[in-house]
Amino acid sequence: MTVAGSYSCVTKTPMGPMESTFTVTVDGTSFTGTNTATVGSMDVIDGKVDGQSLTWKMEMTKPMPMKLDCKATITGDQLIGSVKAGVFGSFPMIGTRAG
Repeated sequence: MTVAGSYSCVTKTPMGPMESTFTVTVDGTSFTGTNTATVGSMDVIDGKVDGQSLTWKMEMTKPMPMKLDCKATITGDQLIGSVKAGVFGSFPMIGTRAG
């Protein structure tokens, strides 16, 4: 099964759970997409695909500017991953394929 698609996600942050829609568009071993939440949208930067595993970066602007390092594994319709926010540590991200 392809990792491409749209996922309804929750990232558990120190500010509480952040719900978002994460879209993945695959092109060979790379991918593009966005992670859209109520606080705004972040584009995928340097998205890589290795089988069912994804790695990418995002640049957060709210509540403060910060580069995020992300990784996830897609198993069936489930996404399990993490978002590393610099000195603030790593936060779990889970999701389910939407539609």
